[in-house]
Amino acid sequence: MAASRFSQSSAAVSNHLVEFSANGNHVEEDGERSVNSSNSISNTNARDLSETTSSSYAVMTTTTSMAYLPQNLVLCELRHDGFEECVPSGPSDSGLVSKWRPRDRMKTGCVALVLCLNTSVDPPDVIKISPCARMECWIDPFSMAPQKAIETIGRTLNQQYERWQPRARYKISLDPTVDEVKKLCTTCRKYAKSERVLFHYNGHGVPKPTANGEIWLFNKSYTQYIPLPISDLDSWLKTPSIYVFDCSAAGMIVNAFVELQDWTTSSSGPSTRDCILLAACEAHEILPQSAEFPADVFTSCLTTPIKMALRWFCTRSLLHESIDYSLIDKIPGRQTDRKTLLGELNWIFTAVTDTIAWNVLPHDLFQRLFRQDLLVASLFRNFLLAERIMRSANCSPISYPVLPPTHQHHMWDAWDMAAEICLSQLPTLVEDPNAEFQPSPFFTEQLTAFEVWLDHGSENKKPPEQLPIVLQVLLSQCHRFRALVLLGRFLDMGPWAVDLALSVGIFPYVLKLLQTTTPELRQILVFIWTKILALDKSCQVDLVKDGGHTYFIRFLDSVEAYPEQRAMAAFVLAVIVDGHRKGQEACIEAGLVHVCLKHLQGSTPNEAQAEPLFLQWLCLCLGKMWEDFAEAQIIGLQADAPAILASLLSEPQPEVRAAAVFALGTVLDFGFDTSRDGLGDEDCDDDEKVRVEAGIVKSLLNVVSDGSPLVRAEVAVALSRFAFGHNKHLKSVAAAYWKPQSGSVLTSFPYFAVKGSGSGYSTPTHTIPHGNIPSPVAPLLRVGNDSQSVARDGRVSTSSPLASAGIMHGSPLSDDSSQHSDSGMLNDCINNGIVNHTRSRPLDNALYSQCVLAMCTLAKDPSPRVSSLGRRVLSIIGIEQVVAKSTKSAGRSGRPGESTTNPNTLAGLARSSSWFELNGGHLPLTFRTPPVSPPRSNYLTGIRRVCSLEFRPHVMNSPDSGLADPLLGSAGPSGISERSFLPQSTIYNWSCGHFSKPLLTAADDSEDIIARREQREKLALDHIVKCQHSSVSKLNNQIASWDTKFETGTKTALLQPFSPVVIASDENERIRVWNYEEATLLNSFDNHDYPDKGVSKLCLVNELDESLLLIASNDGNIRIWKDYTSKGQQKLVTAFPSIQGHRPGVRSVNAVVDWQQQSGYLFASGEISSIMAWDLDKEQLVNTIPSTSDCSISALSASQVHGGQFAAGYVDGYVRLFDIRTPEMLVSATRLHTQRVERVVGIGFQPGLEPAKIVSASPAGDIQFLDLRRGKDAYLTIDAHRGSLTALAVHRHAPLVASGSAKQLIKVFNLEGEQLGTIRYYPTFMAQKIGSVSCLTFHPYQVLLAAGAADACVSIYADEISPPR
Repeated sequence: MAASRFSQSSAAVSNHLVEFSANGNHVEEDGERSVNSSNSISNTNARDLSETTSSSYAVMTTTTSMAYLPQNLVLCELRHDGFEECVPSGPSDSGLVSKWRPRDRMKTGCVALVLCLNTSVDPPDVIKISPCARMECWIDPFSMAPQKAIETIGRTLNQQYERWQPRARYKISLDPTVDEVKKLCTTCRKYAKSERVLFHYNGHGVPKPTANGEIWLFNKSYTQYIPLPISDLDSWLKTPSIYVFDCSAAGMIVNAFVELQDWTTSSSGPSTRDCILLAACEAHEILPQSAEFPADVFTSCLTTPIKMALRWFCTRSLLHESIDYSLIDKIPGRQTDRKTLLGELNWIFTAVTDTIAWNVLPHDLFQRLFRQDLLVASLFRNFLLAERIMRSANCSPISYPVLPPTHQHHMWDAWDMAAEICLSQLPTLVEDPNAEFQPSPFFTEQLTAFEVWLDHGSENKKPPEQLPIVLQVLLSQCHRFRALVLLGRFLDMGPWAVDLALSVGIFPYVLKLLQTTTPELRQILVFIWTKILALDKSCQVDLVKDGGHTYFIRFLDSVEAYPEQRAMAAFVLAVIVDGHRKGQEACIEAGLVHVCLKHLQGSTPNEAQAEPLFLQWLCLCLGKMWEDFAEAQIIGLQADAPAILASLLSEPQPEVRAAAVFALGTVLDFGFDTSRDGLGDEDCDDDEKVRVEAGIVKSLLNVVSDGSPLVRAEVAVALSRFAFGHNKHLKSVAAAYWKPQSGSVLTSFPYFAVKGSGSGYSTPTHTIPHGNIPSPVAPLLRVGNDSQSVARDGRVSTSSPLASAGIMHGSPLSDDSSQHSDSGMLNDCINNGIVNHTRSRPLDNALYSQCVLAMCTLAKDPSPRVSSLGRRVLSIIGIEQVVAKSTKSAGRSGRPGESTTNPNTLAGLARSSSWFELNGGHLPLTFRTPPVSPPRSNYLTGIRRVCSLEFRPHVMNSPDSGLADPLLGSAGPSGISERSFLPQSTIYNWSCGHFSKPLLTAADDSEDIIARREQREKLALDHIVKCQHSSVSKLNNQIASWDTKFETGTKTALLQPFSPVVIASDENERIRVWNYEEATLLNSFDNHDYPDKGVSKLCLVNELDESLLLIASNDGNIRIWKDYTSKGQQKLVTAFPSIQGHRPGVRSVNAVVDWQQQSGYLFASGEISSIMAWDLDKEQLVNTIPSTSDCSISALSASQVHGGQFAAGYVDGYVRLFDIRTPEMLVSATRLHTQRVERVVGIGFQPGLEPAKIVSASPAGDIQFLDLRRGKDAYLTIDAHRGSLTALAVHRHAPLVASGSAKQLIKVFNLEGEQLGTIRYYPTFMAQKIGSVSCLTFHPYQVLLAAGAADACVSIYADEISPPR
C-alpha cells in the first residue's frame, strides 16, 4: 500500500508537532513519492555499496554492483499475503467491539436524605471521647438550637449532593419514624419511575445497626428507637437503587443485604436487581471520633472531597505551619471552572481517582460504576478518597459490589504533589485577588509519562495507566492537541489499543470534538476516527446522528491536506455509508458523490494528488455509497461516473483498479434496490440505461485478464451482478452456442467473428486475435440428460447443487442420491422470478457473447479463488459445473454415458484445449453455487445423474472463495433475498485491513531484513568476483545426485543462490525441493489441479531477499509461490495468465517465459504473434511487442544486467534482440541457425556488462556466439553435438557455457569456444551416471551446474569436491 505519510520512522512521529502540523512540508526530499512500501524500503536502503565492499572487489564500481544486484522488490505487498486462503473481515459491528459501549446510560432521578441525629441525646451504645468529632456537613450542631441545627445540616447536605446531581429531585426526612420513611421511599420510587433512587442514611443519633440487618429510627414522641429491617426498605425502594450508610457498624447492613440478595437469587432465579451500597465501616468497627475529622467523615468524603482531602493532607504536609483550615475554605474559583485553583484541583482529583479505578477494577465493574450514571461515578470516585482517609483512622469503608483496595495506589502520590503545589500558592492568591494563578504541571507530566510508555510499551506489557488522564486532558484546550497526537499514536498500536481507549470512555469526547473548527486538530481527529472505525463499524450511527459526516466530507474536499490523510477521510465516509441507509442519504445530501468524482477526475497521472491509496478509497467510498441505493446510482450516472471510473482501470496499482471495478460493479446493480419501486424507468430512460450498462460491461471486459487476482476477483463479482440482471438473455446466448444440432460449433458463435480487430489484443475478449474463433467455450455446457430436450425447447436446464445437504457440507455425493431434474420446471421459475423483476432491456448479442466468454475465462483462471468465483458466475447463467474424472480415466473423446446427438462434435472438441478438460481432473469444487432464481419451493430440483461424474469436494483444501453464502446449512429459507446468492465482493473488507495495521511506525523487522540483504549482497559480490576470475572450470566433479522419482523425468530445474537447495519440476508440474548438502527432500507439491499439465520454466523472484518461486506452465499461466521450501507451507502469492490468445490451429501455446529482476518485467511468448511484457510490480500488461516474424518464439532470455533488454530465438532459426526502453523495441535481428532450418532451443546473454553479446543453440548441435551490435553473423560457432542438442545454459557471471545432448552427454565451453570438459555416461561402476539431458542450469553466483535428465535424475557438478559456500 501507499507508504503512508504517517509511515515515517517513529522518531519523526514522536516529534508530533511536525507530524501533524497543517503546514509541515515534509514530503520526502528526493521529490519522488514512493508508491510502494516495498520500494520505500529499498529506496531508503539503496546504499552506496562501495562503502561496504572489502578489498577483494574494491575495483568494482558501485554501478557494476548495482547492475549485478538489482535493488527492486516485487510481490511483497499486503495484497500478496494470503489472498487465496483468507476471507478478510471489515470493521466489525459486533463481538469484542461493542463491549466498550456503556450498556444503557442511567440517571439518578430522586435522592432521599434521612438524618437520624437527635442532636441533644447521644445513643446508648456509643461512649464518646473528649474532645470528640462533632461536625456534621461542616456545621457544629451545638452552635445553635437543636431543631435549627438539624434543619441547617439537612439543607447543607442537600446542597452538597446537588453539586454532583443538580437535576435530581431531593427529599429530606429529619429524625423520622418508620411510617415517614416508608412514605418517603414510595414517593421517591413513584417519582423516579425506572431511574435510580439514592437513599442516604445518617445514623449518628441512633444505636448501631443490629446483627439481623435493621437500622434504627424513632417513634413519634422520640421516647424509643424503632428498628427498620433492611428487607422492608429494599421492598419500598425497589430497583435500581444506591444506598449510603453513614453510621458505626455499617457493615452489618451490607452483610444483611448480601444475604437478602443471595436468598432472593436462590429462590427466584438470577436476580436482575441493580442495587449498590456504600457503607462507612465494617461490621465490627465504629466511626473515627478524633476531633481532626468531622463526625460524618464518610459523608464529607463523598460529597465534599476536595475540602476533605485538603484538610486531611494539610496536617500531613510540610506546609501545615503556613496554612490553617480557614484558608482551605477560601480557595478561589468555581469547581466547574478549570482555569481557577478550585476548578483545577477538582479536575486533577477526578483524573487521579478515575485512573486508579480504571487500573484496579475489572473492566465490567469499571463500566458499571464509573461510566453508567454520573452521580454513581462521582460517589465512587469520592469513595476511593474515603477509603484512603478513613483507613488512616483504622476504619475501612466497604461497598457492594466489593472493590479491591486502592488506598495505597501510587497515583495518590501524584495527587498529593499536585495538591501541595496548589496549596503553596494559596496564601498569595487569598491575600491578592489579582495575583496570577499558575496552573499545575500535573497534566503535562502525565502526558509525558504516557509518551514514555508509547516509546517502550506494547500489547504484551501492562496497559498505560495514564489513559483516563488523557481523556480528561481532552477537555482542556491548551493540552488538547498534544493529547490527541499521543492518543493517535496509541490507537495505532493495534485493535487492542483502540478497544482499551473506547472502554476508558473516549468515544463521546472525540465525537464532540468533531464540532470544533480548529484547523490543527483536523488531521489527527481524522486519524483517530479512522482507527476507531477500522475496529468498530457501529459508530457509523452515532456519526450520522451527530452530523459528524460533514466534518469528514469537508476534510476530504480540502486540498491542503495530504492525500493519505484524505484517504482516511474517504475510509471513514465509506464506513459511514456501508450498509447504512441513513448514512447513505445523509452523505448524498452533503454532496459526497460529486466531491469524490471531482477528486477522481482531478487526479491526472502527473499530479502529486494521485496517491493510490486516496484513489482507491474514493472508489470504494463511491461503491459503498450507491451499493443497493438507486438514488445515489442515478446521481452517479448523471455525473458520468462510469467514464471517470473506467479511466482508472489502467492505473498502475492493482488495489486502485480493483476498487474501480467494485464501484463500477455496484453502479451496474440495477435490480436489487427495493426502494425504487416506482422510479427507475421515469428517472433513467431505458435506452439510456442500456447504453450505460453496455459501457460499464465493456469496461469490465477490458480487465478480465488483468495481472492481479485481486482485480479479476472483483470483475467476477461485478459480472455476476450483470449476469443476475440479464439472466434470460445470457442464458439464451449460452444455449445458442451449445445447440448440438449444428454440425460445427463455430456456426453457433454468430456475433463473434466480427470482433477480432487489429492484433486482437485490443478487444475485450482477449481470446480471439485476427478474427479466428477458438472454441474454449464450446464443451462447457452439458445440455440436459439427452440433448434432444434442448433441441426441443431451446432451454438450458440449471440443476441446483443445493439439492442435497451432502453436497452443501462438502461430503462426496454418490450417484444414487442424485435425482433427475426436470429442466423445464426450474427455468420457468427463473423466468418468472428474476427476469421480470429486473426489467432489463437486452443489450446487443455480441456483448452477451463476450460476457459468456469472459465468464469462461474466469472459470479457468489460474488463481483458485478467482476460478471458483468464475464458476459461480457461470452457474448463474445456467452453465453447469461438471467435474469429470481425470482425463486419464475418461479418455479424450466424449465421456462415456453421455447420449449426444452429435458425438463427433464433442469428441473433436474434447481434443481442443477446452475448458471442459481444464475443468476435468481435480477441481476444488465445493459445490456452493447459489441457485439462480429467487427462492421458491420448487427450485431444489436435484442434480442430474451423470455416470462419469465424480465430486471431489476438498482436493485443494482451499476454502471456497470466501464469499458470504448464507444458504449453507439451510435448504433455502424463503426469506433470503436474491442478493445472498451472488458472490460478494471482498476488496472493501480487504482494504479496511490496511487501517487496522500500524500506520505511523515502520515494521519492526525492517532492520533485520536490511541486515540480511546487506549480508547477501556482500556474499554475492564475493562470489561474482571469484566467478569472473575463475580459472579453467571442468565442472566434472559430481557433488550430488538426486533421484527425483518423477515418472516423466525432470523437465526443468533451478539452484537457489544462498542455500544448498535445488528445485525441480516434471512435465506434470509436480514441484520438488531438495537440499543437496543434507540430501533431504524439503517439500513437494503440485503447481495446480487442472488436467492440462506442462511446465515451461522455473524462476526465482526477489532472489536477494525472501525469494519467491515463479512457475510458468506451457499454457502461459504463471503462478508464484512463497514459503515453498517448507513442507506443506507453500502459499500462492499471485497467479495470472501471461499469454492471451494464440494462433489459429495451434493446440497448445508452448509458452516461453523469462523474468528480469532489474526491470521487474516478466516476458512471455510462444505460439503467438507477439511478446507480452508484464510489470509484476503493477501486475499489469505494460507492453505487447509485435513479433516481426510469422514464426513463433521457441527460446527467450532476459538480460540480468540491462533492465528492459531480452533476446528471443525463433523456430525458423532467427535471433532477435529487443529493448523495451527504445521506441521501436526491436534492436536487431539475425538468422543464425541455417544448416537445416532449425529452431533455437537455447539462448542466453554472455556474462559481463556488454549489452548485446548472445549465445544461442539449435537442435542441430551448433552453438553460435554473436555480438548483435557489431554484425549480423556469429563471430564464433561451435559444433558441440551432432544433431542432438537438447539444452543450453550460460553462466550469469563466469565465462562458461554448458550444452546437453540427448546422447547422455554434457559439454562445458568457455566464451572463446574452447571445450573445458565433458560429462558423459560411463558404464563403469564409479563414474557419474546421466541420462538423456533435459535441462541445464547454472548457480547464479557460484560455479555449479545442475543437470536434469529424462530418467528423473538431477545431478550437480562443481569444480572442486566441495563447492565454495
